[in-house]
Amino acid sequence: MRLIAAMSGGVDSAVAAARAVDAGHDVTGVHLALSRNPRSYRSGARGCCSIEDAGDARRAADVIGIPFFVWDMSDEFADEVVDDFIAEYTAGRTPNPCLRCNEKIKFAAVLERAVALGFDGVVTGHYARLATSERAGGEVVELHRAVDHGKDQSYVLGVLTQDQLGRSVFPLGDDPKTLVREEAALRGLQVANKPDSHDICFIADGDNAGWLADRLGPRPGPIVDESGAEVGSHDGAYAFTIGQRKGLRLGVPASDGKPRFVLDIEPVSGTVTVGPREHLAIDAIEGIKPLWCDEPPTEPLDCTVQLRAHGDEHRATVTVDGDVVRVELRDPAAGIAPGQACVIYAGTRVVGSATIARTSRSVPA
Repeated sequence: MRLIAAMSGGVDSAVAAARAVDAGHDVTGVHLALSRNPRSYRSGARGCCSIEDAGDARRAADVIGIPFFVWDMSDEFADEVVDDFIAEYTAGRTPNPCLRCNEKIKFAAVLERAVALGFDGVVTGHYARLATSERAGGEVVELHRAVDHGKDQSYVLGVLTQDQLGRSVFPLGDDPKTLVREEAALRGLQVANKPDSHDICFIADGDNAGWLADRLGPRPGPIVDESGAEVGSHDGAYAFTIGQRKGLRLGVPASDGKPRFVLDIEPVSGTVTVGPREHLAIDAIEGIKPLWCDEPPTEPLDCTVQLRAHGDEHRATVTVDGDVVRVELRDPAAGIAPGQACVIYAGTRVVGSATIARTSRSVPA
């Protein structure tokens, strides 16, 4: 196939591109320029979007022996990821910008441009596996967890559609990260020992609250306990997320002396409600904006769900009603915020995902 290799500048995408070449594909490396002002994003060679990363990607392409280009997608990234991040926090929700970037940039805008240029698909360094199976309607491409569960990235790929999966190549899903680094060193790739990226690429210093404050300005409001009594104040509800404990600066201690956590954020009034850890537990979720890797379930599905990028799996029953996904958790979860993604699994297979709109609790407090 003719493939675009999305090269972030990290070790994973470099090895993925090299393996695609070894498999006989005609590969062209592409690095995505995501910032309108490259120096405004993170620096320090962390493996995603910094200035150093573009140079690392180019050097890796030279070693592999493939053509290399930089695609400017800064406008799309600003509109679809950065502006969405601000809007979600303003609305009292907690978004996942990496998942949004996969959905709108890496597997939508990039794939669309690649196909328009005559390429067959995109190869990336994500840790996930693809498999094909025969169904009544024909062949289906399935997305599965990686063998290395510690590096598995199927959660952030749960937004991909059947058409996108059919044009995707994930060469790393069967191997542990240690082997990938060893292979990179043997191939002479300078990124073999480059640290992984964990922070949000467009927030240079990792201070999410400060970054949002610079763009949204002060929006003071009260912090209250579950009785409605004011126990503190804040400069902006966007600085908080469900389950947060640190940085609350409460003026009134809890009667039992125990720590308190953010239980709810009301964006219109700016009210942040805090309470004990046990009141974070929820066992029901309503999701919206579902995206299905395959056909949506037509009957209640006994499955597992993952609610954070590096979170645990929870046993659940999922029922789909049009564009609403209802999730009953048999294993209660804590600290789950609207805006996060609920990704649905049948064994290792990703069924699809939905954006969490609201949660509820029937488990004993």
